[in-house]
Amino acid sequence: MAILNGTDIRVYDGANILVAYAQNGSININHSTREITNKESAGWSEQLEGLRDWSVDVDGAYAWTDAASPAVALTNGFEDVISTYILTRTALTVKFGNSGAATGDALYSGSAYVTSGSVSAGTEDTATYSLSLVGTGALTLTVS
Repeated sequence: MAILNGTDIRVYDGANILVAYAQNGSININHSTREITNKESAGWSEQLEGLRDWSVDVDGAYAWTDAASPAVALTNGFEDVISTYILTRTALTVKFGNSGAATGDALYSGSAYVTSGSVSAGTEDTATYSLSLVGTGALTLTVS
């Protein structure tokens, strides 16, 4: 079994650009069941399959502009993600995993809406942001 370095797991958009240059990311995949308990269940809860859903959360150090070009806003930075996806109510293609294409690399992808974004700025501390995305439709797993 190969143990992965967390740095290799990233959150990308459909153009393979890092989403807000995240330092941390997580993917959550859920399967809800539906209860079918009845009088013949002998006092035991019975379930069948139900809806599936998924979400992605990212956070990292907050930056307004590109360090190489201070007058230019970061492409796919926090403000760009907010103005491009939340303010326009637009879904994006999101990819979670390693896009290095080495044999055995896993990459989850699907369409998602950015549902929330926040910035924290403590005194004499690094400003940070967080973003939450909720998937719409199927999540696809590709293994290279």
